Amino acid sequence: MAKRSIAELTIYPIKACGGIPVTATMLERRGLRDDRRLMIVTIDGQFVTQREHPRLALVQPQLDNARISLTAPGMSPCVFDIVATGERKDGRHDNRHRVEIWGDRCVGIDQGREVGEWFSRYLQLPCRVVRIADEHPRRVDPEYAVSESDEVSFADGFPLLLVSRASLDDLNQRLDYPVTMRHFRPNVVVEGCEPFEEDRWRRIELGGLQCAVVKPCQRCQVITVDPQTGYAGNEPLLTLSQFRRRANGGVYFGQNVIPIDTGAVAVGDAVTFPTDADAQSSP
Repeated sequence: MAKRSIAELTIYPIKACGGIPVTATMLERRGLRDDRRLMIVTIDGQFVTQREHPRLALVQPQLDNARISLTAPGMSPCVFDIVATGERKDGRHDNRHRVEIWGDRCVGIDQGREVGEWFSRYLQLPCRVVRIADEHPRRVDPEYAVSESDEVSFADGFPLLLVSRASLDDLNQRLDYPVTMRHFRPNVVVEGCEPFEEDRWRRIELGGLQCAVVKPCQRCQVITVDPQTGYAGNEPLLTLSQFRRRANGGVYFGQNVIPIDTGAVAVGDAVTFPTDADAQSSP
């Protein structure tokens, strides 16, 4: 078998919007640097995703240090500087807001009126954009956490999502029309393994950085959104449900991962195992 290695790394600076492929980045406690640190919320602080607004798939960010530029069909570009800290001005205005994602109440730093109005026009929904506050960690579900200090950004529940190319190839052989990895929005794509081999992994090393593979990723209708058109259909969720459904009724594709180590990671880095036993534990 070919050597297992990292084939792709992708960050999604704004949750639910397009991704940015990177060749190298830093693996941090909350996942890849700059991944899902920003999120669109309604005026009352509820998170907004492709589940309700599939056209978000067409919003493409570009990241230049602490500046983001956004493009989307029918919209003029929007450029804004990321605001990383909250502050109270004149004792009256506070750009820190309480926001909620999957029942977790978090502190978000408002990114300003311009980008909020841009998304409000695009979605026809009053909203704003916030950055997760560094000083207020959002903890990983303790049922799956490796340590009490494990945390996550505005990703659904875990710092990293990993999928193998072989698993996508297997799925595409069952589909009338193949899909791309973009449908599944992973952070890490691995090559050189068997289809769905990642289901058996428990501890892995990404470029020598140890990570825990803690939970299969249950998929929803977001994977049916075509990232090129923004329209949702039935596939590939329908086909996945025919051979990747578990006893609880969930449909699974990919694995949720928690970093144990932090440091530099790059495309081409080896994917190895601390021990053979950890590599081959039963799912």
